[in-house]
Amino acid sequence: MNILMLSTTFPYPPTKGGTQVRTFHLLRYLHHFHSVTVLTQRSADVSDADIAALREHVSELVVFDKPIDRSNKLQRFANFLMEGTPPSVRSNYSPAMQAWIDQHIDKFDVITCEHSVNEAYIRPEFRHKAVVNVHSSVYGSCRNQLQTGTSEHELRDRINLPLLKRYEKRFCSKFSHIVVTTEDDRTQLQSFHPNAAIRVIPNGVDFAEFPYRTADPGGHHLIFIGAMDNLANIDAAKYLTLEILPQVQAKYPDTTLSLVGARPTSEVLQLQDRAFVTGRVESIAEHLHCATVCVIPMRTGYGIKNKTLEAMAAGTPIVSSDRGLEGLQFSHPMRALHANTTPEYVTAISRLFDDAALRSQLSENARSLIETEYTWERAGHQYLQVLEEILNRSKDSGLTG
Repeated sequence: MNILMLSTTFPYPPTKGGTQVRTFHLLRYLHHFHSVTVLTQRSADVSDADIAALREHVSELVVFDKPIDRSNKLQRFANFLMEGTPPSVRSNYSPAMQAWIDQHIDKFDVITCEHSVNEAYIRPEFRHKAVVNVHSSVYGSCRNQLQTGTSEHELRDRINLPLLKRYEKRFCSKFSHIVVTTEDDRTQLQSFHPNAAIRVIPNGVDFAEFPYRTADPGGHHLIFIGAMDNLANIDAAKYLTLEILPQVQAKYPDTTLSLVGARPTSEVLQLQDRAFVTGRVESIAEHLHCATVCVIPMRTGYGIKNKTLEAMAAGTPIVSSDRGLEGLQFSHPMRALHANTTPEYVTAISRLFDDAALRSQLSENARSLIETEYTWERAGHQYLQVLEEILNRSKDSGLTG
């Protein structure tokens, strides 16, 4: 099978962010069995070494320069209103990339759009061989931020919400096959496109990057991990540091907190008088192994959370919101403690501080779940099944080539 993967986000290194993680590990799995050509874009932070390293994992790599968007905010909104395409999609659209696809499309059996932003390159005549891998619903994410009061620009998002709904309905109709990471996203997108075949394929964990801990460090050390320029992570870091941590410290005065993740914004850096803000680190797992409890107080952000999977794989006991545990199987046995309010977080963290046996139970159960259900091999195999189904349907309908 000849596979064309479209990713305007350069999918390397896989430790850079959620989009890169998912795209890289899926393409690496597919490349073991089929020919994979990756079309991507190079932003200023992509090095020649990154490009050379990614070439080792694909059959062909075609890299375009990321377009420069010279429009102002008013122009971007006007275009969104008239054309129905969000600025985040429009700004990443490359006519040169589109021309390459149009010229070479006939040699590919299947096209995958890694993240919904890449749907812009799919023409109606490509529909029979294309799948969109939706990392999270843009409409659902915006709606959730408004519902939880975590929107960065509330007025803007209230204006954008119906436009995003219109956009997501439109792009979903372009595909007969859609892949999502959680049941919430499947429910959302199925309402937009009832006839689509929508498959839930969660993320996985690279066990080489996140080995299981060798010992429980004990003590009273909390950790939160994630890219620190992400809006949902910034909100969670501030909530944990400014509201949860002081109440925990009232009971356990020696409690410390580490905020571990790349690209901390000024809002996160302002928390340094209360928490350790590390910036980018060589090994997130080493920091997780030193923590007593990993707190994931997400109040917004759709989709499965890599930070949750990674903490579980590393064996660090977790206290998390329902949003932080979205898409994961948590019925029996117990694998994490749930909390959605500040008193609930304080109670759950206190339980874990005081009970080494409970920490051990959560650690072992969580790691076992990851090893069984959330590996990249499992996700890759499920993704390949979707691509094979698309190919077979195309053959049956005489639309291959």
